[in-house]
Amino acid sequence: MVQKKAEMRELIFRKDPFDARLKTHKLHGKLKNQWSFSIDQRYRILFEFDKSDIIFLDIGDHALYQ
Repeated sequence: MVQKKAEMRELIFRKDPFDARLKTHKLHGKLKNQWSFSIDQRYRILFEFDKSDIIFLDIGDHALYQ
């Protein structure tokens, strides 16, 4: 179920990383170079912008930020 939602969100992300449905936001503290977008209320995808590329780092709940 989460995998299917993640795939759908990734399609939205590839069209527009800042689509309002994704709630894309920059992280702070030790993760200050990373960004996150929502799959649903619980799960997130962690990523970085690297010049003209995007690097997906992890997928999970808020424990990703710890």
